[in-house]
Amino acid sequence: MKYGFVRVAAASPGLRVADVNFNTGNIIGLIEEAKRNNVEFVVFPELCVTGYTCGDLFMKDTLIEGAKEALFRIAQATGGSKMVTVVGLPLLISGRLYNCAIAIQNGKIIGVVPKSYLPNYNEFYEGRWFTAADQLDDKEIRLGDGVVPVGTDLIFMAEGREEIKFGIEICEDLWSLVPPSCYLAQAGAVLLFNLSASSEAVCKADFRRDLVKSQSSRCVAAYVYSSANCSESSTDLVFSGHLLIAENGNVLKESERFYFHNKLEIADVDLDRLSYNRRITGPSRRKSGIREFRVVHFEQPDDTMPEAIHRSINRNPFIPADKADMDIRCLEILSMQTCGLVKRMSHTGSKNAVIGISGGLDSTLAFIVAIRAMKQLGLPAGNVHAITMPGFGTTDRTYDNAIDLIREFDATLKVIDIKEACLKHFDDIGHDSDVHDLTYENSQARERTQILMDYANKIGGLVVGTGDLSELALGWCTYNGDHMSMYAVNAGIPKTLVRCIIQWYADNEAGENIRKILHDILDTPVSPELLPPSETGQIAQKTEDILGPYEVHDFFLFYMQSWGAGPGKLLFLAEHAFKGRYSGEQLKRWLTVFLKRFFSQQFKRSCLPDGPKVGTVSLSPRGDWRMPSDASVDLWLAELEEK
Repeated sequence: MKYGFVRVAAASPGLRVADVNFNTGNIIGLIEEAKRNNVEFVVFPELCVTGYTCGDLFMKDTLIEGAKEALFRIAQATGGSKMVTVVGLPLLISGRLYNCAIAIQNGKIIGVVPKSYLPNYNEFYEGRWFTAADQLDDKEIRLGDGVVPVGTDLIFMAEGREEIKFGIEICEDLWSLVPPSCYLAQAGAVLLFNLSASSEAVCKADFRRDLVKSQSSRCVAAYVYSSANCSESSTDLVFSGHLLIAENGNVLKESERFYFHNKLEIADVDLDRLSYNRRITGPSRRKSGIREFRVVHFEQPDDTMPEAIHRSINRNPFIPADKADMDIRCLEILSMQTCGLVKRMSHTGSKNAVIGISGGLDSTLAFIVAIRAMKQLGLPAGNVHAITMPGFGTTDRTYDNAIDLIREFDATLKVIDIKEACLKHFDDIGHDSDVHDLTYENSQARERTQILMDYANKIGGLVVGTGDLSELALGWCTYNGDHMSMYAVNAGIPKTLVRCIIQWYADNEAGENIRKILHDILDTPVSPELLPPSETGQIAQKTEDILGPYEVHDFFLFYMQSWGAGPGKLLFLAEHAFKGRYSGEQLKRWLTVFLKRFFSQQFKRSCLPDGPKVGTVSLSPRGDWRMPSDASVDLWLAELEEK
């Protein structure tokens, strides 16, 4: 397991109904292919050794014995490998026939799990041939030269790696009211395997996909679903070979449907992520209703996963890749921000919102939210008091954009130049105004915040904060300056998503004039504009030149907070996601910046103003993130230095 990844595969062999020799050959072929691809767990369909559609042939000794002999050949083919293989076949136990999943490793059969729920409705007649698992009295059975545990109370655990646990259910089990996988997850299984022979019908694939996604999310687990393909009998049904691998509600791999040949879908699931999420959410830890399970030990698979990984690593994890999903996301977030501000203004009795407008991304989004809130409250846009406060670093471009934006929205415009006030302040504290240090920069931010607060008191208004989640993660805000407000509408939104929401608003809700202004704001370099511009009047202080790209820092933030990834894994993921875009040296340098600032700037997050959580990551001290302000980063940096 490299960085907690485990390689799993869903396999569907081409078969002939009741031809166990032909089927076994294809199964073994897929096992060999899985070995070549360094797969650690491979799951085959329900009754794949015989075919699912054998009907009354299941009653014949010839088929039953032929399937058992085929099982021994399959087991032999797994010799010399620690890969776990799970196949399906009918098995006679104490005179009753069961639809079983067989777990095999390194030439040995390690466990047998019978099907719990037998469909016996519509086109399904499993009750005619098979016995449900709850009728099984045996705890062990003899298969070949060994005695093997059998039952639905089996949970499989890797020797020496308690966190690597898997459980098995079969087809209809997932469709039941309370699937066995719920209990398996409750007992610690993070890998859930389903051997299926789900027939196809119009729209059934969507339902099946949603079911697999939902169960992986409910159980905080990886779910590997393998189904029989078109090689099954088409007398009355068609099977499509739908293969799915999901992880905590996300589909990692999905096969095409409607094929006859052998197919193998491979994905690397992140057990460390699942374990981290379970530590946070603790899925159904209550004792009542928990079943007792017998633990079956298996050899820990070899850690042979190559550098390339079989899964997509999203370069922009806060941003949906699909445009339709992006449109929905942007509208939803804007609505959440708007409702949060509406509630706060209604509760405080405020009729006016006060906001500082710089011509940058964050203040633009907060301003849009304030305008939308006024509309929802039935108040005029003029109740948004937008103050632009040019300072030593303000450029004509951002100043003009700020003025034009405020006027186009018919908000109340106020311009307060802060340069003289700051120079007087420098004189009062004995600071040389030619020394462009932290004092020079932060005095401007604090002067602006003082103006906003005092003006809000004057008109009985509420100061709307503009800082975003990325700035909070990095501490890229002035303590008791732009760090402070009366309600922070952007506090849960990372910089990369701020940009997308403004783009969406420009394209979908804004008029032509406002759209042009917003597009220019989107094209403006991100800057606090606290240092003088260049000789040509251009922005000289560019945030991303100092800290590194926000897309990289947002990447680190997401995978550290949502996946629990440590420094080594963060770098590993980033090198895959940004391959060809940034070098490993650059990413390592920016990760060092991120970690140092994330730890050292916690004191700013510990006293954040209220603001709405909108996504999976939040740094509010009242909700998602509680961290001492004096925690040490040394352990994280030491791990990174080893890479």
